[in-house]
Amino acid sequence: MKISGEIIVIEDDQDDRDFLKDIFDSLGYPNKIVFFEDSSKVLDYLSDVRVNPFMVISDINMPKLNGFELRGKILQDEQVNKKCLPYIFLSTSQNPQNIAQAYSLSVQGYFKKQENFSQYREMIDRIIQYWLVSLTPLPVI
Repeated sequence: MKISGEIIVIEDDQDDRDFLKDIFDSLGYPNKIVFFEDSSKVLDYLSDVRVNPFMVISDINMPKLNGFELRGKILQDEQVNKKCLPYIFLSTSQNPQNIAQAYSLSVQGYFKKQENFSQYREMIDRIIQYWLVSLTPLPVI
């Protein structure tokens, strides 16, 4: 398991990134948090053989490349897909079609962004706690 790896957060909105940064800071996990504002740069980053993140947390509605498109590209990239990265969507949308589309792309979770700091913090903590104990295959590189 790569529990000490980076947590990749893909979020184009500065306020949401700041909110998530505050949440991660308050949780105190040792993982480095790497934020991407531009989702079109994520695949190149993940393609680097030296990069072995703990998980990816992604928004859906983003310019250039939305979260669904990015997830599809990751699934099609054999090298990145072999890293067995937990891929989690955070979205303001509770649209059933979005949720169905997300799970058709084999995501490991779809969560609604919270406005309340303590509720959002608890949700993020539970996601991380789950993946800390979940067994995943070691990446084949």
